[in-house]
Amino acid sequence: MHLNKQTASLGLINPKNPVNVASILRAAGCYGVSSVFYTGQRYRLAKEFNADTKAFHKIIPTVGVDNLQDVVPKGAEVVCIELVEGAVPLPHFEHPENAFYIFGPEDGSVSSDVLSWCDHVVYIPTFSCMNLAATANVVLYDRMSKSEFVRGDALIRSSRDTNNSTKV
Repeated sequence: MHLNKQTASLGLINPKNPVNVASILRAAGCYGVSSVFYTGQRYRLAKEFNADTKAFHKIIPTVGVDNLQDVVPKGAEVVCIELVEGAVPLPHFEHPENAFYIFGPEDGSVSSDVLSWCDHVVYIPTFSCMNLAATANVVLYDRMSKSEFVRGDALIRSSRDTNNSTKV
């Protein structure tokens, strides 16, 4: 899997916390996500209070939709991330090149109706449930770490902010 051939989009089911969505947008920008879709009204009502300090919401399309199944990107495999019995542990999961990752709400679970149209169901092994934004970060990092991506000082220089010029 080569990073330049990868395509990833995210689907958020009824997120409630704008800070979580802002953190997901930052992760999306860091890990090359092309779009973020969300359902429900809770984020729509709270999104003006977001904390997207890198303004990725201006770069990455963030679209409210009625049904995530209707917006699965062409050719994408749907990967639901959920603590559900029978799911594949993330360390053993091979990410598809074209993926649409589905994340459930902070205060609920992904319904069996949604699980029925997903190609893969994956969980992150933990001793407790994780925060939505942390979950998205871990999944996107895992995707990148298992891929072939540009490594080295050039990547470090392009990734860090202007307040960091430290060298080893």
